[in-house]
Amino acid sequence: MELFQIGAGIKTDGCRGLSSIVRLIKKGFFPIIQIGIPILLVIMGTVDLGKAVISSDEKEVKGAQSRLIKRCIYAILIFFMVTLVSIIMNLVATSQDADGSKHANDWAKCWNSIK
Repeated sequence: MELFQIGAGIKTDGCRGLSSIVRLIKKGFFPIIQIGIPILLVIMGTVDLGKAVISSDEKEVKGAQSRLIKRCIYAILIFFMVTLVSIIMNLVATSQDADGSKHANDWAKCWNSIK
């Protein structure tokens, strides 16, 4: 029911009723992107290389090796992409008041309050 109470009062976590959606993104989608996709890429590259080795074609083996290396690089980039986006968003969310004190925006408080 919290999902439908978007404007129903400000909570201390800054989510304003969107904590279930933020939790789904942070605990559901990000781990799939960060862990699942790299594992899938490495498995696909390994299967391609296995097929090429079984076929005993030298040209096909070289092509499969290059695809495996590219997929491993993509897997590493995707793995660190989620971390990099989180760090950048936290840096952007921190702003300074006129008196020089720093504070985080409501959405950053919401994001960081989800455990």
